[in-house]
Amino acid sequence: MIVTGGCHCGNIRYQVEGTALNHSLCHCTDCRRHAGAPMVGWTMYANDAVKVTRGTPKTYRSSTHGRRHFCPDCGTGLFYTNESILPGIIDIQSATYDDPNLVPAQAHVQVAERISWMERAHELPTFDRYPPQA
Repeated sequence: MIVTGGCHCGNIRYQVEGTALNHSLCHCTDCRRHAGAPMVGWTMYANDAVKVTRGTPKTYRSSTHGRRHFCPDCGTGLFYTNESILPGIIDIQSATYDDPNLVPAQAHVQVAERISWMERAHELPTFDRYPPQA
């Protein structure tokens, strides 16, 4: 399978060829703070499965071994690597796929750090766009 994606402004584009090793929704504090979101979807692939086809992501050293790759223009987080605990693996932020439905999530990880209200977030009311204004 070939999956394509990129950043918000379009200056970074990538292509992934192959089968995902895993797709997890991460609740760790580090991911949440970097993304500004209550959780982040990550899909694991072998490093050589991912090719940046346009632009050059900037790399940020987010921990001793962790490296976060993002668009230097719009700030969109794209990739994560950690050669110490995930040698030869690259994680892709799955929300940056052109079609995020292609690779469904399989698990929640780092739930020890999950925001407490996220445990029941699926029970909240839903609206196609916005809630009615009072």
